[in-house]
Amino acid sequence: MTKIAIFGVGLIGGSLALCFTGKPGLTVVGYDLRELSAAKYVERGVVDSMAASLHEAAEDADFIFLCVPVGVLGQYVEELSRMKLKPGCVITDVGSTKGSVAALAAQLRFSEAIFIGGHPMAGSERSGVEAASSYLFENAFYVLTPQPNTPQEAIDSLSELLKYTKANIVHVEPEIHDEIVGAISHLPHIIAVALVNQIRQYNEDNPLYSILAAGGFRDITRIASSDSLVWRDILINNKQVLLKLLSGWAEETQKFVHMLEEEDGEGVRQAFQTAGQFRSQLPERRKGMIHAIYECYIDVPDHPGIIGKITTELGNARINLSNIQIIESREDVPGIMRLSFRKQEDLDQAVEKLAEIGYPVHF
Repeated sequence: MTKIAIFGVGLIGGSLALCFTGKPGLTVVGYDLRELSAAKYVERGVVDSMAASLHEAAEDADFIFLCVPVGVLGQYVEELSRMKLKPGCVITDVGSTKGSVAALAAQLRFSEAIFIGGHPMAGSERSGVEAASSYLFENAFYVLTPQPNTPQEAIDSLSELLKYTKANIVHVEPEIHDEIVGAISHLPHIIAVALVNQIRQYNEDNPLYSILAAGGFRDITRIASSDSLVWRDILINNKQVLLKLLSGWAEETQKFVHMLEEEDGEGVRQAFQTAGQFRSQLPERRKGMIHAIYECYIDVPDHPGIIGKITTELGNARINLSNIQIIESREDVPGIMRLSFRKQEDLDQAVEKLAEIGYPVHF
């Protein structure tokens, strides 16, 4: 029986556990510092059992997944390096930065265990084990960052196990991973936070900013609402990469300053055109670092029972609706209903169904 130990049974750890639990020849043991959560994980069937201590979870484990915050990841790696682990045990993590943990693991001497950095590039707007799903990683990229001296047998065994996630396994050097993820995820989070805080300051003098910022502005800056403690650790951990990226961002914004000062309309047009051409080449339906939004809008009259009718029709068609929001609804003025879904397939089915019952969709 292959023993899989998962430290930190939240969204990512819980989703990994659900991919492995119940599979032939696998047993999943969880460990979490929060004792009150242990019973909940077992009751939900997320893991086969919960260990009372880190040592108990790691003992005789064939695979150890460290699904803990980046800020404490090093502590777990150091603790495991002091333990006598099963020969050939593969230790991996799920952190969104890889350089620092790879360097630490290379310095430490594991007792016949092998460390291979990992990063499943999938997530959710929700958190905690309640949001865990065995489908979270399906069709997403799962990055592994083995070192040049990592035994191929260990890489192959971890890759084989991760087939249960139905993710696309990619091998990348730790430093290159941090550069790419810094650019496509970490930098956008910084920009979103900075932009929201800039508007927040303007709003202190004129509340009309927050009123008119509803809708599009709120959507394009939604990642500014990400967990502050998680992102504190991620950004500090990837400091050197981000300092370089922020310098590049400053250069890009300075180009717009110059174009506006010179009233260079053609330069502005070309900037938008070039960005649009590159963006149009990006995959639309593949999971990435920043989770996609699957939502649509419909105009609905302000009539009693209209919301219930629409949700009932979607429910009868077995379409999973995750959220509803009425953006505007006044007497004699059509309201705007935003419908959110967790998967592209649900959105596609909803668009077709809504058209059938007379509610054209717009995005």
